Amino acid sequence: MQKPYIGQIVHYQSYGTPGGEYPSVCRAAIVAAVDEYQPPVGDTWFGHVNLVVLNPEGMFFNRGVLQDQHECRGGTWHMVHP
Repeated sequence: MQKPYIGQIVHYQSYGTPGGEYPSVCRAAIVAAVDEYQPPVGDTWFGHVNLVVLNPEGMFFNRGVLQDQHECRGGTWHMVHP
């Protein structure tokens, strides 16, 4: 995975509620900061991002969010699929 950049639009996967009233869904998010906790290996980037997440109820800010491009677990982010 290539390193994300500040201002990039990505998807944040919401957690949803335990009772299922609100399902886990993708929300638009903007990368506000990028940190690197270990150096890249080839083209693979390892790190966290800080996100500004947009949803119908408003915005929220989430720090240290891990990427999950394949399973899209709640509380993670992934690249926008074309």
